[in-house]
Amino acid sequence: MASTLPSRRSFLALSGLTALSVSLTAACGSGGSDGGAADGKVSLAWWNIATTEPGRSLFPEISAAFTAARPDVVIKTTSLENEAFKSKLTATTSSGRLPDVFQTWGGGVLRQQVDAGLVEDLTDVLDWSSRLTPVSLEAYRFDGRTYAVPYDIGMVGFWYNKRLFARAGITAPPATWAGFLEAVGKLKAAGVTPIALAGKEKWPGHYYWAYLAMRVAGLPALRQAAATGDFTGPGFVRAGEHLKELADLRPFQTGFLGAGYSTPGGQAATMGNGKAAMELMGQWGPSVQQDAGAGLGADLGFFPFPTVDGGAGRVTEVFGGGNGFALRKGAPKEALDFLRFFVLDNQSKLLASGGYLPVVKGAESGLTDPDRRLVADSLVGATGFQLFLDQAYPPAVGQEVNDSVADLIAGRKTPREVTASISEAAKSA
Repeated sequence: MASTLPSRRSFLALSGLTALSVSLTAACGSGGSDGGAADGKVSLAWWNIATTEPGRSLFPEISAAFTAARPDVVIKTTSLENEAFKSKLTATTSSGRLPDVFQTWGGGVLRQQVDAGLVEDLTDVLDWSSRLTPVSLEAYRFDGRTYAVPYDIGMVGFWYNKRLFARAGITAPPATWAGFLEAVGKLKAAGVTPIALAGKEKWPGHYYWAYLAMRVAGLPALRQAAATGDFTGPGFVRAGEHLKELADLRPFQTGFLGAGYSTPGGQAATMGNGKAAMELMGQWGPSVQQDAGAGLGADLGFFPFPTVDGGAGRVTEVFGGGNGFALRKGAPKEALDFLRFFVLDNQSKLLASGGYLPVVKGAESGLTDPDRRLVADSLVGATGFQLFLDQAYPPAVGQEVNDSVADLIAGRKTPREVTASISEAAKSA
């Protein structure tokens, strides 16, 4: 989920454009970014990424239910595919005025928007935050303040096709990296494409390097590297070497370098149509597989990213993130009312849709799908958590992670060159 937002300096230069905006706590009854509607109603601009099911149908349903209960509010919705959303948000950010309610994954991208004074501080008005799980809020908190509300949280892991594993004689998901590479070999020998990958979009590929860095160097080393801007340590080089081992096996579908994620014939469709045995993806994976392809039903399974022999990381340290919504500085109070309605009043609908995991405490008891329950339980038992690197880091650094890892997978960069490029970006950020 990479992004190419303006530099920190550009953000700070823009912050003066919002100096006249009215804070949320004082904006009772004020209009949204489009101003009040002609009939005196409050108009809210809502940007999201719900272009695939279940969000494509569910989000308009939730919006309609809210406006039915609140006839004083009009919601103007813009739904964009992941990368198109980031591009549009970047352009809008450059104008110094964000939509009233907008999709965010938190981390370094949101932090730069916050530092520029473009995002509302929700800490003192979010009196229902205690009902949310701490891990779901983590990516949206800086210096003890909260700047967004989560509606989904999860982790990245391997979704796999049980039928294709059985065809290759694989009786159990691999628990170690060596076992994973062995499974890839067995799948190829059985005439099965081992892994589906959206090489064109790059962000799915960075999951491999990030997880390997966690498993080899360990979470403390990864956090230290982020603080110092130095990713050239031996653990990060070895992470790239392990990824090169995988890439050298040619495990991905034909044409993967030009494949999108949710596009026709892309990663999710390849997996959902049973044409690949695995994909490394977040909690939304199954719903996008079904939306883009046929879906695997009972043949779908899940297993966590394997450990690496001799590595510092543990299988209980997870990589992932969720989805949330932030408010622009000066958004009307009705925007926060909408977020409360979306998250608290519709948590059961979000879970029942099959595309989201719970952020409300205790809601995980409503999960009936065993794989989704496994993901939720893995989060509950996690001993460490790392946000997506292309969101955790400043935008330029996250983009370099995505670009360099894509070059490694394509054979255009060595493992050592990847760490050097990321370090250069981090020290310049």
